[in-house]
Amino acid sequence: MNWNKLTSEEQLDGIRQESAQQPVLIFKHSTTCSISAMALSRMERNWNEQAGIKPYYLDLQANRSVSNKIANEFGIEHESPQVLLIRNGECVYDASHMAISFDGLRQAV
Repeated sequence: MNWNKLTSEEQLDGIRQESAQQPVLIFKHSTTCSISAMALSRMERNWNEQAGIKPYYLDLQANRSVSNKIANEFGIEHESPQVLLIRNGECVYDASHMAISFDGLRQAV
């Protein structure tokens, strides 16, 4: 799985544009949380490039302002860990904690 790092608020405009061509995943990860580590590991183990989803990884400790902007722009309350699936500029799926799964993402696509 090849993560794209999400490190700036300005990248969100590009993600919205990219999502018109293919679905985009944002994975909000807390590097100090064991539940987040488990959700990340499950996502990586089950990932399939054939799904056509472009994955972005957000380190919450290093980029909290980006997480806040995501919550505001997409109207999804912040949680950690959390995934958002962006398609055509809108969040069409979100999940947090143990509800995070690749199968859930694939069904939302």
